[in-house]
Formats: sequence, C-alpha cells, structure tokens
Amino acid sequence: MVKMMQRNLHLGYGYTALAYFGITSLWVIFLQQRGLSLVQIGLCESVFHLTSLFSEVPSGMLADRFGYKAILIGGRVVAIVHALIMLMATNFWWFAFGFVLQAWAYNLQSGTIEALLYDSLAENHATERFPIVTKNMNMVIESATPVGVLLAGGFVHGHLSVTYLLYMASAIVAIGCIIGLREPLRDQATVITGTQSLSAILRAAGKCLRQLPELRQLMVFHAAFSALGMTYYYDFQAVMTAKGFSGPLISGILIATAILNVGGVQLTPWLQQRWAPMRLLRGLTILLASVLISAWWANTLGLVLGYLLVNLLLAIVEPVLSNYYNRLLPSAQRATLLSVSSMIFSLMMVVLFPVMGWLIERSSFAVAFGGTGMVVLVCGWLVFRRQ
Repeated sequence: MVKMMQRNLHLGYGYTALAYFGITSLWVIFLQQRGLSLVQIGLCESVFHLTSLFSEVPSGMLADRFGYKAILIGGRVVAIVHALIMLMATNFWWFAFGFVLQAWAYNLQSGTIEALLYDSLAENHATERFPIVTKNMNMVIESATPVGVLLAGGFVHGHLSVTYLLYMASAIVAIGCIIGLREPLRDQATVITGTQSLSAILRAAGKCLRQLPELRQLMVFHAAFSALGMTYYYDFQAVMTAKGFSGPLISGILIATAILNVGGVQLTPWLQQRWAPMRLLRGLTILLASVLISAWWANTLGLVLGYLLVNLLLAIVEPVLSNYYNRLLPSAQRATLLSVSSMIFSLMMVVLFPVMGWLIERSSFAVAFGGTGMVVLVCGWLVFRRQ
C-alpha cells in the first residue's frame, strides 16, 4: 500500500507538470495573428470564465460520483479537442467555442488531482504529509508554467501553432500518467455508492458549507485574493508593452518570477508551522494591499518589483489554502467542495477583470490598483478584527 501511495504521488506530480505546462500562454498574440481584435480576445476570456463559473461544481460532482481517474482523463481529452479547434478555427465563434472547451478541461482537473492525492494519503493514514505534497505540487506548477512560456517565446514570430501541437502531446502523455494511477479507497462512512445520486452529493456538500462557516470564509478569501493577483498579472503585461520592455527584459522578469515562486512554495510548510491560519492570512492580505497601494508612486523598477511580489504571494497562498481546505473537507464531497471554491474565483474574475480594465482606461494602472489596494486594506481590517 505504501509503494502504491508513493507511485500515486510521483505520477500525480508528473500529471501536474504536464497539465500546467505553460506552452500556450501566449494565446493573446496567437489570436491577434489569427485576425481577432482585442475586443474579441477579451470576449474569449469572458467566455472562459463564464463557462468555468457554471461548470466547476458539476465537474466536482462528477469526480465524486464516477471517480477521480475518469474525470482527469476526460479533462485531458477535452484539452486535446480544444487545441484542435484553436488550430483549425477561422472565425470568432469557433475560437469562443475553443475557450468553452478550455474551461471544461480546466474544470475537470481543478481540485480533482489534489483530492485524489489526499485520499491516497488518507488510505495510508499519512495525511500529515499533505502540506509537503501540496508544496511539491505547487513547486512543479511554478516550474512547468514559466518553462512553457519561455519555450513558447521561441515560436512567437509566426509559429505559435507549434505550441498547440506540443500542448496536445503533453495532454496525451498526461493521460498515460492518469492510467497508471490507482483510484484510492474513500472513507467507508461517506463513500459514494453506485445508487447515490448527484443531487445527494450536492445536498451533502451544501450541508457541509452551512455547517462550516470557516470553510465558506476561506473560499471567499481565496477567490478574492487570487482574482486580484491574477488581474494584476494580466494587466501588467499591458504595462510592459506600453513602456517598451524588450524581449530579453520580459524573459528575465519571467525567469525571476519563476525562481521567486518556487522559493515561495518551498516556504509554505515553514510559514504554516510558525503562524496560526488567521494570522498568516492576515499577513498575506496586508502584503498584497501594500503592493497594490505602492503602485500610486512607484517608478518602473518599483512596478516590476510589485509584479514579482504579487506573483510570489499567489504562489504562497495556493498551497496554504489547499492544506486548510483539506483539513475541513469530508472525503465523499471533497472534489465538489473544491470546485465550489474555483466557481467563486471564476465569478469574481468575471466581474473584476472588466471593472479593472475600465478603471485603467478611465485613469491609469497606478490609480486603479492603488485605489484597489486601499479597499483591500480596509476590507481586510474589517474582516480580520473579528477573528
């Protein structure tokens, strides 16, 4: 059993590296080369988040009902079809459909691989190792994503179609990793049976959320924190373009980001041992608010440092909250409840992304994010003073 657990962990890390390989990260440039306007590209991003919003919970329910492996394989198959659509599409509507498929591919893996590995540990009474496992998974993600981005940079001048071929190849290899996994046994007190319906899973998950206010608060915090960080990440790319950053400089920033993110993930077990959950989350909130507020007066170097710090905070918060979640979640509803968290994030992105874009157009990047930082600081003070 221990050898099987170790095999699951190693294959899970391999799957994670392949699933988060950032080879198609330059999709905005790819769509521009295919003739889409910036407005149409923005609509594709909205299609992705709206689809994810309505698909997250059903995908988690399917994982709880039919098993983790089947859903992970389904996600990679959908990813392959997404890549084919992106390569063959000739108009906006086909590209939009491609983003629907991309959202489904993301939804089917979101939280599922984490739940599978946690239950693999639980089967062997080794859940105390989960913080280390989440640290390793996030380190893999923070390493695989920028490697893919840097590799994609070599195809940017008219050859980005190759990146989607590489994406399909990585999805096929990922399916091989999933096939090699062993589906872990679940808690026999709550295991999903063949006669249990999807509605029963949803009712059980809803009951769990009602009974665990701490879980609800963590989900909202996670969604808000991640949405703000991701919005800053995407909008800062426009700043780099507007300020005329050279290709080597952008590559250097991406490499520095990857190094810092891996270091941040490595720190998370130490941070969790040193500080209580609410104290740690309060500290992360203060740091995020400070970085956002500093955009008001920061020069170009200060903005780059702020970009690096925001990415570092995002890298830290993911394994921290994954560990907090899995301490609270019942086995039979684990994937469903993790999908609820991702759904809340999608909802916040659907609202926040266009609002911040509108604020930047009406004022500037510095004013928009500086003001947002003040809002974060005030809201954080109101929330954490009651803890």
